[in-house]
Amino acid sequence: MLNRETASAVPRDGARIGRIGRYPVRWHNALLALWTVVWFFVAERHGAVSWHYLRTGQQLLFNQIPGGGLALYANHPELQIGPVSFLVAGLFAPFPAGLGEKLADAFMSGLGLYMLVLVGRAAADHYRGTGLNHKRLQQRVLIAGAAFIPMWVEVAVRFAHLDDVLALFFTTLAVRALVRGKATAVGVFLALAVDSKPWAVGFLPLLLALPRTVRLRSAVWAVGLVAVAWLPFYLTHLDTLAAARFTIPNQPASSLRWLGVHDATPWWDRPAQMALGLALGALAVRRHRWPAVVLLAADARIVLDPSVYTYYNASVLLGTLIWDSIGQRRLVPWVSWLALISLYGSALFVPSASTQGFIRLAFAVGSAAYVLFWPQRPPRNRRHGRRAPDDRLSPLPA
Repeated sequence: MLNRETASAVPRDGARIGRIGRYPVRWHNALLALWTVVWFFVAERHGAVSWHYLRTGQQLLFNQIPGGGLALYANHPELQIGPVSFLVAGLFAPFPAGLGEKLADAFMSGLGLYMLVLVGRAAADHYRGTGLNHKRLQQRVLIAGAAFIPMWVEVAVRFAHLDDVLALFFTTLAVRALVRGKATAVGVFLALAVDSKPWAVGFLPLLLALPRTVRLRSAVWAVGLVAVAWLPFYLTHLDTLAAARFTIPNQPASSLRWLGVHDATPWWDRPAQMALGLALGALAVRRHRWPAVVLLAADARIVLDPSVYTYYNASVLLGTLIWDSIGQRRLVPWVSWLALISLYGSALFVPSASTQGFIRLAFAVGSAAYVLFWPQRPPRNRRHGRRAPDDRLSPLPA
């Protein structure tokens, strides 16, 4: 966690490292922006596959079409999307349908770039006072970001899943707030993530990484804002509970089939996803590896989900980005590229659905075991017998 003592230990000219001339833009961010533009135009030709769900949900929420309002989820359990996502989708409603889609695609792509900046800044703050090499950090973010962008464009442009985009964006803001010691903001951002997409519950173990003195306050904010967003639907229409039992086909490439499950979404599947993500995240925090929380929750999702849509991989790549940038200090962020090759590469180039499912299962289990149990060296300040600036959020070893 950042404090005044560690901040004063950083050279004042460190903030200028990597900038392009006198401009505030850093070179690695400029390269990532160009990389995003390339993928944006590749995906835009067949983009916004699922945007109609957001548009319909927004119209239902505001009673612009019958059967909406607080009865939205009771009447349309297929809309597995949080109310915050419908509110944000409403920002694009005044535009013609085609233009609104393209503006939404551009907006979501821009959020992905901003998330890369946030993760880089969070890593710099997390390692402040440990002799961090800023140039190496920028190179690490560049390499990991190059793997992250294709999957981000998949969720943001090709499928236009604003709900997943917002859940991951708010979670990234929560990570940034966590590193800066902003407990209330951590709770607020995690709540907004859950209010955008329910499966973001798996990211809540980030609350446990806060110091005990402020953890309860942050948790109260998170639980309170989740209740404010969801309870009106449940209290006014009890049939809303049916949305939690909505089933989808069990696709041949799902990892569930390797676990012996062949039917459509079993009754225990969604609770198991959330429970497994929460348990793995809590274990990561207990082992002082909180940057692994997002990756572990994403692993739990892809292992137990009946569907295998490629946009699911965006949450995995955000998890590997956070781990490769904050959770370790190696120059080459190989976990991010292994995720991209295993999950996206197998979907594109492996013809066997069963083999794709096995690769997905192997990656999830292997990456979870790695971030939780691979031996770590103590950071420099501990190797020399000095206490970390804040032992509860001390920098992870290289």
